[in-house]
Amino acid sequence: MTAVGTSDTSQLTFEEALAELEAIVRRLEEGSGKLDDAIAAYERGAMLKRHCEAKLQQAQMRIEKVVLGPDGTATLEPADLD
Repeated sequence: MTAVGTSDTSQLTFEEALAELEAIVRRLEEGSGKLDDAIAAYERGAMLKRHCEAKLQQAQMRIEKVVLGPDGTATLEPADLD
């Protein structure tokens, strides 16, 4: 797992980022650390949240495709992954 303060999240899987984010939330909820550490953890958590959201969006795009109807209206349909 990546240490708090390491800014690169690009190599983390969704599961790794989510686990680290959950650990940060637990530590922040305990409130037992120093203010500077809490701020750094919050910043790391925000980066991890954005990373997880991007991973989820990528996954959603892989399973949906945009289809234009005869009237030009765009709809989403499940992608044919076979």
